[in-house]
Order: sequence, then C-alpha cells, then structure tokens
Amino acid sequence: MKADFRPAEPEDTALLLAFIRALAEYERMLPQVVATEDTLREWLFEKRAAEAFFVLEGEREVGFALYFYNFSTFLGRAGIYLEDLFVLPEYRMKGYGREILRQLAKIAHARGCGRLEWACLDWNSPSIDFYRSLGAEPLNEWTVYRLAGDALEQLADSE
Repeated sequence: MKADFRPAEPEDTALLLAFIRALAEYERMLPQVVATEDTLREWLFEKRAAEAFFVLEGEREVGFALYFYNFSTFLGRAGIYLEDLFVLPEYRMKGYGREILRQLAKIAHARGCGRLEWACLDWNSPSIDFYRSLGAEPLNEWTVYRLAGDALEQLADSE
C-alpha cells in the first residue's frame, strides 16, 4: 500500500480537534479534552510547537498524526515524539497506521533525528501488538511522570 498524506493547515483546526476527540473517546479519556480550535490554532500554527498531517483515502482524511521534537542528550540530537496517531475505525486494518508510522520514520530520517518515540496505554493490546510487529520495543524500565493542572501551577508558584 502507498498512502497519500497532506500536512495540516490552519483551516484544518476543526478537523484536527474532531480527530483528537475521536482518539480520546477510543482511549476512554474524552472528558480530559479541553483543547479548543483557538488553542490548537495558536500552538500548532502560530507558535509551531507541533506538526500534524493527515492520511488520505482518495480525498477523505481517514487518519492523522501529531508530533513534535524531543531531544536525547545521550544521542546528542533531536528525535520525534508522536503524541497522537489515530485512524478512523472503519478504515482500520487497511495499512494506514503502518503508513503513518512509515511516513514519520521517513521524516525523522530526513531530518537527521535519532529516534521516533511514543506512548501507548497499557490496556491497548491491539496497538501494542501492532507496534511490536513493526519492531518497536516497550521501554519497561521507564515510567512517565507528569505535572499538570494544580500540581504544575503549585510548583511554578512555589518559593
């Protein structure tokens, strides 16, 4: 399969938010989505904090990826962190997820990045099996920590 892609543009903000909400619903996290079209437009297209693209079937957007640079001090170079990958349910099992990851690998390679990383919920066996089939390995010895909301604000305001 050879998929077609197109980069997300500012006029795609509503479509991006719809994909993000669909992903959050799949991940049982929809109540946590507080992003708006305005915040996405600001952070993606004005501040350029992340990039996104769509995978197409014909003219229809059937999936998307949103990613940004991270940095490895051990490698001494940037990597790409995949924040979101989602394919609409009716288009799954057609190779679009693999094509999205292949496209990201091409981007990482072309930009000289040292790696491509992402996180996956522990209960998401279909995705875990898919990622492992591509040769991706889980980093079992690492635990992700997060400061957000009140905890982030409290630390920022502490003396």
